[in-house]
Amino acid sequence: MPPSNEEAKEATGAPKATVPAKPKFPKETYLQWYEQMQLMRKFEEKAGQLYGQQKIKGFCHLYIGQEACVAGAVSALTKDDKWITAYRDHAHPLALGTSPNAIMAELFAKATGCSKGKGGSMHMFDKEVNFMGGHGIVGGQVPLGAGIAFSEKYNKTGNLCICYMGDGAVRQGALHEAFNMAMLWKLPVIFVIENNGYAMGTAVQRSSNVTELYTLGESYDMPSFPVNAMNVEDVHDAVAQAAERARAGEGPTLLEFKTYRYKGHSMSDPAKYRTKEELEDYRSRDSIEAVRHTILTNSMATEDDLNAIDEQIKAAVNESVEFAETSPYPTADELYKDVYVQQDYPYIRD
Repeated sequence: MPPSNEEAKEATGAPKATVPAKPKFPKETYLQWYEQMQLMRKFEEKAGQLYGQQKIKGFCHLYIGQEACVAGAVSALTKDDKWITAYRDHAHPLALGTSPNAIMAELFAKATGCSKGKGGSMHMFDKEVNFMGGHGIVGGQVPLGAGIAFSEKYNKTGNLCICYMGDGAVRQGALHEAFNMAMLWKLPVIFVIENNGYAMGTAVQRSSNVTELYTLGESYDMPSFPVNAMNVEDVHDAVAQAAERARAGEGPTLLEFKTYRYKGHSMSDPAKYRTKEELEDYRSRDSIEAVRHTILTNSMATEDDLNAIDEQIKAAVNESVEFAETSPYPTADELYKDVYVQQDYPYIRD
């Protein structure tokens, strides 16, 4: 039986999207957020349709509802900072500038995909935009994120790594080892828990004695804060402050992004563990609509301007589908490529 609506609200703890009385940022920032979040949303809505048509196969974890978690962070960081996340990973490279064509082709397992058709939905990579990948092992990206930050510190680049994880990943032992090392060595890393309340499908308060997940960082003396991640302004502010600390050599920060996904854990999840009322409650305060409202009520753009952006995004998504449909699959010899740095590694073949 699904939980009652009151139980469900208690389970997520995610605040709703809010609209500020007056804008905190320039209109260019709001328009950037709107365009980025709409691209994430429309791209994934199309991906969901294509999955239903069995054109996309395997696992597919959609980010719909959580777009502010990425858009607000992109505006707070630099293009030289590094990004790493788990397997809900389509939105991150889209916001960082990876071509929708390359991402859709990867979903289709085509050779023109950003991981050459070998990674699929769960393992997107794009070195050109410093996206160090989506990772399928739960919590596996956390020590990798710390390692990337170690490299940035060792090489004195002044850059940082932002490392995303889901609320289910905080049970992994590797997370605690990484937290300890990151604080010990004052690594320039921002750890982000995207807490959508349900991990794979179990409410947080049913799986953990600690339900305010940001407090986990406090045992390592790591500055740790909750963030209303249904509000893109709050995400930007929190990440900007954490970035300032990291660049000053003061070490990591843990941010708990309290957010909400509109879809199930993956395309195969009917999400019966929550109520329709709860879902509609969050949809009614959507973060993209909040940004749209801010833009329109403060005369930053007109309805026609935003509709034009929507049409451009629709065209780009449709183009990405056509590109993926017409691209070739990887050839058999690709099986042995991109495995080892050493190109002539002595493979043993029959």
